[in-house]
Amino acid sequence: MEDPAAIAPTRIDASIKQVADDAKGFMPAAEAEALYDAAWATAPYGVILEVGTYCGKSATWLGAAAKDRGGRVVTVDHHRGSEENQAGWEHHDRELVDPEVGLMDTLPFFRRTMYDAGLEDVVTAVIGRSATVAAIWSTPIAMLFIDGGHAEEHAQNDYRGWAKFVMPQGVLAIHDVFPDPADGGPAPYHIYLRALDDGFTEVRAVGSLRVLRKERGPRRGL
Repeated sequence: MEDPAAIAPTRIDASIKQVADDAKGFMPAAEAEALYDAAWATAPYGVILEVGTYCGKSATWLGAAAKDRGGRVVTVDHHRGSEENQAGWEHHDRELVDPEVGLMDTLPFFRRTMYDAGLEDVVTAVIGRSATVAAIWSTPIAMLFIDGGHAEEHAQNDYRGWAKFVMPQGVLAIHDVFPDPADGGPAPYHIYLRALDDGFTEVRAVGSLRVLRKERGPRRGL
């Protein structure tokens, strides 16, 4: 496995980057570049799996790296939005509500993003709740990116369900890791600490993104 902390020798195609920039989402540019680097390093060795897709901003960065390296990306999301995306919350976007059913539906926006980026043959969407899909999953993962619901229950379930599939020397990336609760919800930070305890080693930190490599087996069951 190549070094996921290294800067990739190629950068994202400008036209694909523009699609990512235009997509709705919450991934700062520097963090997206670091995510691309990790995906570029791991894509030749197995599937890249993203938990939490929203409208496809980060999936575009992952997909662009995978496309350059002959890899594949799978995204897992129920596309009904996390708690913070619901009506009355800070990150609610009324444009993402299906008027027929009155619920969030980010899937059409994600599909349009993948179409515009030319990544429909690289990025495969699995529509369902993270824990439900993880329960029937069996494929080793070269890179796991956790960016799903930030409630403690959901973050812990994402880690518990998926981290065990990361192959030796594979990568776990976690978004929105804030050691200070005043900066953001603590749940991603908690699973970051759990990953360190379970044998992952941090190799890069950019903003709230943490990139870890699986160095050894867990001390306890994942």
